[in-house]
Amino acid sequence: MARLISSAAASWAATLFSILAIFNVIIPTVHADSSPVYIKGTDANGVTRTLLDSRFPALYTGNFGDCMGGQSLLNVTAFDAAYYADNMTVLFHLAGSTNLKNESLMLYISVQAYGEDRFDLTFNPCNANIGSLCPINSSVPISAEAIIPVSTSDVSNIPPIALVIPDFEGSATLRIFANSSQTQIGCFQAVMRNGATFSHPAAVSSTLGAFTLVALLASFVTAIYGASIPQIRTHYAHSLSILVIFEVFQSIFFSGALSLNWPSVCAAFWSNYAWSAGMIYSPKMIRSINHFVGTNGNSSQVGGAGSTVLNNNGGLQQQIYGRSLSLSSRSIQSIERGHDVARRIYARATNSTTEKSYTWAGSPIDPGIGTPGNWSGFAGELSESNIPASDAFLLGFLWFLILVVILVAATVLFKWSLELFSTLKMMQRDRLALFRSHWLQFLSLIVLRSMLIGFFMIMTLTLFQFSSGGNGGITAVAVIIFLIFFVSILGLAFYACFVRLRFGRYESSPDKIHFQRKKGVVPRLSTVRESEISKSDKAATTTVASMPFFRIRYIDNDKERQSVHEDEDFNKRFGWLSARYRRTRWWFFAFWVIYQFIRACFIGGGSANPSAQVYGIFVIEIIAFVAIICINPFEGARNTALAVYMLGISKVATAGLSIAFLPRFNLARIPTTVIGIIIIIIQGILTIAVLILIVLGAFSSYMSLTRNRDRFTPHSMEGIRIKYFETLDRKATDLPPPPPPEPEEPKEPYFSVNTVRRAPKIEDEDVDILPDMDNPAAQSTFSIGNRTRANSMRSTYSSYSSVPYGARVHRASWSSRDFTNWQQQQVTEEPDSAFSTPSRNPSRNASGNNTAHNSLQMTNNGTASVPPLIRPSVSHGSLRPTTPTIEQQAAAASQRAANAASAPR
Repeated sequence: MARLISSAAASWAATLFSILAIFNVIIPTVHADSSPVYIKGTDANGVTRTLLDSRFPALYTGNFGDCMGGQSLLNVTAFDAAYYADNMTVLFHLAGSTNLKNESLMLYISVQAYGEDRFDLTFNPCNANIGSLCPINSSVPISAEAIIPVSTSDVSNIPPIALVIPDFEGSATLRIFANSSQTQIGCFQAVMRNGATFSHPAAVSSTLGAFTLVALLASFVTAIYGASIPQIRTHYAHSLSILVIFEVFQSIFFSGALSLNWPSVCAAFWSNYAWSAGMIYSPKMIRSINHFVGTNGNSSQVGGAGSTVLNNNGGLQQQIYGRSLSLSSRSIQSIERGHDVARRIYARATNSTTEKSYTWAGSPIDPGIGTPGNWSGFAGELSESNIPASDAFLLGFLWFLILVVILVAATVLFKWSLELFSTLKMMQRDRLALFRSHWLQFLSLIVLRSMLIGFFMIMTLTLFQFSSGGNGGITAVAVIIFLIFFVSILGLAFYACFVRLRFGRYESSPDKIHFQRKKGVVPRLSTVRESEISKSDKAATTTVASMPFFRIRYIDNDKERQSVHEDEDFNKRFGWLSARYRRTRWWFFAFWVIYQFIRACFIGGGSANPSAQVYGIFVIEIIAFVAIICINPFEGARNTALAVYMLGISKVATAGLSIAFLPRFNLARIPTTVIGIIIIIIQGILTIAVLILIVLGAFSSYMSLTRNRDRFTPHSMEGIRIKYFETLDRKATDLPPPPPPEPEEPKEPYFSVNTVRRAPKIEDEDVDILPDMDNPAAQSTFSIGNRTRANSMRSTYSSYSSVPYGARVHRASWSSRDFTNWQQQQVTEEPDSAFSTPSRNPSRNASGNNTAHNSLQMTNNGTASVPPLIRPSVSHGSLRPTTPTIEQQAAAASQRAANAASAPR
């Protein structure tokens, strides 16, 4: 790229050489009518086409100025040169006037591109038959214009990139010497352009301003909507901060305030952000400020010929020897070469009293603006916006006042519009009641907030005014404004801290800083205070080293005191300072104000010492970046991402890359341009991020305004809205997040039964009808027919299975063999039981009669006694009998014991 740019610069120098060396075509300087004029042109590829005469050239000169600081003895109103690639021609135009009489001149043309002198030529205008300069005379206006065809070989070294690279860095300089004294009497320099540039203030500044207005409205509505001040503060804290937005834009613009020789691409790019610092060009305002600060001059021309006709009687020794420039050996050789070239030029010069105007032509710079083609320091950056450096402070302050007046007027208009809508019943009477009843307080807070936003800008401009000097009037105004902002903002910031902290004390205790090894893709060390490590973390982490430290904490005397964000009185007075910060970092505004003032001291007040200025601001940005990350002050995630990380990285990177531009390193202009493009990329990404966050912030503010509505549009975002409100409530408390759950061990297939607990069942409430099998004496012996009742019941239950279904087991363990043995025992003891067949020989009773067993038992007195049943007969729908309850079992056991005792043996 560097080789291509160098080739382009050399080819452009060769083209300007052709302007003077091949002066063979002279055209009229003005057209007869204003109708469009078309010409035929053939480019380097041999393509012929019809071209508009008023088109833009491929390379051309821009604004021009006096490079002798306004001391030139000629006044130039037009200095233009251009190369048209579409028809292979070069144009040269010069117009002006002088007060000198009868002075022959020598002209010296030089072209610089990317810091190197690519071409120079000295020639005598008389040999080239330029009548208005041979000799120069106050009665003859200076006018010369020519179009010179060039061949393909003349422009073969011009690569296409030279015609499209943004903000081509080059300049063309015309120096005029008087032959009588051989001293310089005029110097004019014009910047070179190709039409591609990063500077588009009309489009870019308007877009950035529109997005900023959206963010301003979103922030304002969240600050006035609601009935509870703590709730309003919570939603306001998550809207995008206007302070941060202006800090982003101003940090980009004031990057060029360092006293360095910036590349043209940076100065052009930064001009898009000039409006954020109050650098808005207004011709009437500039003229008024110039009159006040004492900057005089004529914006229609450059030079210092004045209005008095000078008669030097054939020489200018008395007027020009004091500011003469001695000619070098290279210049002498250039003069000799110019004489040889001029003698071969065919004399076809012409004079004209009129000038031709080009749409691309540059104009004379305004008084107080630096020389075109020089972008050094703050003055070079302001020259892109056509603003004199001496007017910067007063211009910025006036636009700041205008902005404050607009905000106050808009707020008053909004308040009375609400009252009108309420009177006309177009709005509910209680809508925005808090704002309507406290609108005067809101006006004062708007003014104070505006002063906080403009604090860095005003401090920088006032300190720059002090370092650059000026007349007594502008210096006095700068001192007054400096004191107002310095005392007001810093005083209110410290007073707010005093109001909150006056009922408490600070306590210092010993502490340690542990350096712990962190696992990850890249192993690293992290620092943590010992007081912040829990007992579980101490055992889980590995400390590589530690160092003694101390801990300072604030102890409030009132333990029941409300937190800063719940204190309505504090929020009403100082919410414009602390509302956007976390509950435990509410004091961050004091840190922010001190940090911005230190930055302003280096940027605005350190212009006399570039090295100290650049290194100092680099160190300050690094310290502030690390400190703000550790503090993590903002409650809203968008403000944290923008103000803490993206803005901090941009500031550190810009300050670090700016070190390469220090004069001690003498870096070539082509590498300087490459570094400048890297800075533009970093700051451009930051700008895009700001615009995206403004859109997201506007949508979140819309959700905040609909927090009292049941329905939300669009309906698909209802889930996000709920999560957003949950996040607001969680962050408002500013409590640490719960510890993450411990990772679970990987599960493996296994089966294990540690214990079995039997649940109670319905059957447990039934009476067990089976007597203890191991205690036959406890059985009931009453009989019905040939079988006893108990044996009959046992026979019925035992016929189902070895274990009666649904009954409670009497023994811990038993089997069918045990049951069989018991049956045999019953048969042996009671042959006629239900478990045996009746005897073939009927048993005889005591009287000798052969009778069967009766179901009725006879008592001692001879009466029949019917024993009660164990339980009433119940119809069962299944084969499973109902188990008696425990009480029934106890009653039945008692009955059986009584029956057994009374039964005859």
